[in-house]
Amino acid sequence: MKNAIARQTTFLFLSSMLLIACGKTDVPNPNFPNKPATNTSNIIPIGIAFAQTSNVALLGQEGTDGVKLAEKYFNHKGGINGRPIKLVFQDTGGDEAGAINAFKSLINQDKVVGIVGPTLSQQAFGANPIAERNRVPVIGASNTAKGIPEIGDYVARVSSSVAVVAPYSVKAALQQNPQIKKVAVFYAQNDAFNKSETEIFQKTVKDLGLNLVTVQKFQTTDTDFQAQASDAINLKPDLVIISGLAVDGGNLVKQLRELGYKGLIIGGNGFNTSHIFSVCRALCEGVIVAQAYSPVYPSEINKAFRKAYVEQYQREPPQVSAQAFAAMQVYVEALQSLDKKSKVSNLTLAQLRTELNQELLKGTYQTPLGEIAFTPTGDVIQKEFYVAQLKMESNGVKGKFSFLNIK
Repeated sequence: MKNAIARQTTFLFLSSMLLIACGKTDVPNPNFPNKPATNTSNIIPIGIAFAQTSNVALLGQEGTDGVKLAEKYFNHKGGINGRPIKLVFQDTGGDEAGAINAFKSLINQDKVVGIVGPTLSQQAFGANPIAERNRVPVIGASNTAKGIPEIGDYVARVSSSVAVVAPYSVKAALQQNPQIKKVAVFYAQNDAFNKSETEIFQKTVKDLGLNLVTVQKFQTTDTDFQAQASDAINLKPDLVIISGLAVDGGNLVKQLRELGYKGLIIGGNGFNTSHIFSVCRALCEGVIVAQAYSPVYPSEINKAFRKAYVEQYQREPPQVSAQAFAAMQVYVEALQSLDKKSKVSNLTLAQLRTELNQELLKGTYQTPLGEIAFTPTGDVIQKEFYVAQLKMESNGVKGKFSFLNIK
């Protein structure tokens, strides 16, 4: 009888200990509630909403490359005063619905402190209001359309407005050929950014006293541009300006050249990717693109970023990767600053999101893009801009952005 009682007592004791242990494991982190209990209480999660699928995936991949390098770089330097940052990815796909779903998941399930993204301006107009309603800071790394920072108090961007950047490329084209008189414009009518960009290009053309001979529309999903290209070529333009993404824009360049157009071509911000080379290949030669980033910008942070990028990917870093890195840098430095004032570990998630948003707008940051800051509405203030011309190797496969001196 005594042995039976002893065995029963031991069993009850062990059962109690197991229940206590399980109870301790399941205690939620008060700062990041509902997170998996896998020793994540020390990390600071930052959401990444980039396109990993669809026809926008090439651009989304360049953003992903940039934030991953930033995560490694800043964690190696100690993270947020000893606490590591952790990227949490959600695929936005190529449309607004995908971006909205990605934002909802990052905010409600992943409990991130802030978001970098989405990939397209069109997506930002759909998804950023979700973050605004939930009071979650968003930094756009590739959103340049007019009106994005004005979406709300929690919306900012490190990607300069197309209204600032686009005119530089037209100026560069006129320096190369002062005889330009007639201009043909093409744009993707189903994309908010490209519609915004073409308005700037068309205004610049008119302000310079040039003759806008035609405006041709297409879709970012189009592959056949023969009709639009032929119509434009028949008007004998001296300059063609294209607002599109890498795949559609690159194919349009290719078909214009194949149909005999020999004049200068300007590509919009959608051409700011090395993936353009694989689309129009040798026919990419000579396309002019204005940029908000130069790999040779002489700063320590850019040297470190460029070195890490080249070692990882064996090519020069593109604009979107640099902007994505800069967006992460803003979060890191704002969190570091906030943590020194009041430990972020003592804040609830809602408090941290609000105070982080206020802190990041105050700072001045020495990034790979150069020195940047923010207006009260969250738009980036950037001093340096560039213009590059696509130069292809003799095999027509590899190319580079060759930077021009613009007076």
